Amino acid sequence: MDTLFSSPVQRPPSGGRARWVVALLAGILVGVAGVAVLSRQSESSLWSRMVGGLLGRSTRVDVSQPTVVNKIQQLQRLETVVYTMDKVVSGEKGSAILPDFLAGDKLLMIVHGEVVAGVDFSGLKSGDVSVNEKQVRLRLPAPQVFTTRLDNARTRVYSRQTGLLVPVDPNLESEVRQEAERQLQQAALADGVLKTAQQNAQSTLRSLLQGLGFVTVEFE
Repeated sequence: MDTLFSSPVQRPPSGGRARWVVALLAGILVGVAGVAVLSRQSESSLWSRMVGGLLGRSTRVDVSQPTVVNKIQQLQRLETVVYTMDKVVSGEKGSAILPDFLAGDKLLMIVHGEVVAGVDFSGLKSGDVSVNEKQVRLRLPAPQVFTTRLDNARTRVYSRQTGLLVPVDPNLESEVRQEAERQLQQAALADGVLKTAQQNAQSTLRSLLQGLGFVTVEFE
């Protein structure tokens, strides 16, 4: 009589098999949930595009004339150029009778200052802006000097000579500072600071309006 031999089959213990089945089911459930979320998001996005297409809806930026005027006015006082200069300024007081070494008062000051210029858009009127589809034409306010100021940290008295018979004039330094500001502004105007301010303002506005969708931006 022949005896049949069969190799033993290894089976996991019943408890381990149960845990393995539970882990498998949990993985399947997580995967199904993830797929459902992605599917829902995809369907929502697809549905939004379909509805937008059916209704003719699309993203549109308001580039009407009042809106353009309002956006430019929001720039307010746009500082477009800063002119800086170092200069030696002198001031003196003397006597018509006595020589300077007896009654004179002379001061030399090294000054560092700046002139800030730009365009004030707060006064822009609706008639200054003309919109025609993708074209816009503007008449800008005149450029102006906003501030002229000295940098106190870099401005100092270089020398001071006072006569033997007179006290130091406490107002001379203030007068020299005022003269320095006047000369600084004159130099900035002579170097074309207002023209530069206007050009920079136009460049800033061109970038702003092209960002709104305009193709052609012209200035009067």
